[in-house]
Amino acid sequence: MELRDLGTSGLKVPPVILGTWAMGGLWWGGSDDALAVAAIREGLDSGLTAIDTAPIYGFGRSERVVGEAIRGRSDEVLVATKFGQPWDQTTGRVQYRLADESGVEHQVHLTSEPESVFAECEASLERLGVETIDLYQYHVYDSATKTDVLMEAMARLQEQGKIRAIGVSGYGVKLMSECLSAGPLHCNQVRYNPIWRKIEKGDLPFCRENNTGVIVYSPLERGLLTGKTTMDREFPEGDMRRRVSVFSPEARRCVLDALEEIRPIADRHDATFAQIVIRWIADVPGITAAIVGARSPEQARENAGGAAISLSPEEWETMDGVFRRLHRNMPKFRIKKLLRYARYLAKRWKKK
Repeated sequence: MELRDLGTSGLKVPPVILGTWAMGGLWWGGSDDALAVAAIREGLDSGLTAIDTAPIYGFGRSERVVGEAIRGRSDEVLVATKFGQPWDQTTGRVQYRLADESGVEHQVHLTSEPESVFAECEASLERLGVETIDLYQYHVYDSATKTDVLMEAMARLQEQGKIRAIGVSGYGVKLMSECLSAGPLHCNQVRYNPIWRKIEKGDLPFCRENNTGVIVYSPLERGLLTGKTTMDREFPEGDMRRRVSVFSPEARRCVLDALEEIRPIADRHDATFAQIVIRWIADVPGITAAIVGARSPEQARENAGGAAISLSPEEWETMDGVFRRLHRNMPKFRIKKLLRYARYLAKRWKKK
């Protein structure tokens, strides 16, 4: 499979990275560990030689599953994980409270204090069963710690051989500039898909100019862009998609209509909608790779198939036009309402 440079890190990743958020179970209606392990191993066999995870995905469950899946094969895979949302220490401020699958409530803290970063790194290394984390990413920005202090902590982990590359998540131009002034920044993980295109205005051009890798998450908008979220599909309790406005009937209708417009291209390549969307995203100038989740070996193989497609410039432009119309036609007032509600909840948790 094609491999791409991850910024200036010297590491290489395939255009599709296996995502493991759903393997943590929480927010996704549960998970099957044995099936998750099988999915990861099938992904490796199919060329998905990079895996993205995080401690907060199921309170360590996702990392443990990844560790089990790559046991004996860690030299074949690039492992990316994160830090900044500890639940088993008291540093930083409480970001939110969340119950695990057994019903035990945890206080999730938001912090990037060096001692917390070091402690989280050790815990992740143990759960993953590796000696070095290939890409270590700051999960959620915490303004309490100065950028140079955070970058110094990351450089120390590099010097100790515990991490290879330094990454952040959701950083804008200002924060990325601060990082680059304090040391190397190899990657920024950001949200991007045909519906959510905010990074095109500033963040993506900045990363291209500074040779910073860009890994995007939610490329299929949690399955919405696969075409499998039909008008009659219902999500069980515990699945966050049940109450997210982008899965509303009017939003689904917009997406399904857009997918029908690109069906001829998908048919020409004997590809699924998921595969053709993944390939389109991977070909956006400046994007290094897309994180695509999988819960089964079949899904992992399908994701790998998306990386193998070769779109012509004309096909890519046609899809881009369809997706730009989709972006304009989506019921954005619902998305803005959701964001306002999220900010309201964040303020409530902070007061508690």
